[in-house]
Amino acid sequence: MQVKIWPDNPNPKQIAHAAEVLRADGVIVYPTDSVYAFGCSLHNPKAIERMRAIKGKDASVFTLVFDSLARIADFARVDNPQFRVLKHNLPGPFTFLLTPLSRVPEKALARRKSIGVRIPANTIARALVGELGCPMLTTSVKDDDEFVEYTTDPELIHERYGRVVDMVIDGGPGASIPTTVVDLTGDEPELLREGLGELK
Repeated sequence: MQVKIWPDNPNPKQIAHAAEVLRADGVIVYPTDSVYAFGCSLHNPKAIERMRAIKGKDASVFTLVFDSLARIADFARVDNPQFRVLKHNLPGPFTFLLTPLSRVPEKALARRKSIGVRIPANTIARALVGELGCPMLTTSVKDDDEFVEYTTDPELIHERYGRVVDMVIDGGPGASIPTTVVDLTGDEPELLREGLGELK
């Protein structure tokens, strides 16, 4: 199923329908402020396993997507210096690594000691998480060895993944550059990957 949602003014009924798909063990593809991404509910183990199978070799690296800063501390350890970094840079094309709390299921971590957190500067992504009522677990559609057009064009994404996901949300052309990744688990922020975001 492919659904067109306008990012400037997401239709609440379409957002509610997508959230229902996520609650029913669904896996979707949705737009972010960087590349398109797979997403599922953090609370659905079956959906997490499905998403892991779809991603294959890159399945170990998942990120939590939130709609606001207020919820991050429910799922990851955030001290004052870390919060300041998050506040200055989110929403935006960043993935920040934090230490997960026990509310993050082991299926989401796959034995990793950190979890990425995101608040995309994309109204569709944030509206989805807000309607769902819990974080989305997510991983980018783009692999390093893939052609850009397969990961930026929703039509081509639907052609390629439409049989294995429950919904592809067309929010317009996606970016070809991934997020900037910053590790906040140490004493000082450590830049792990340069992407779209410029750290403030």
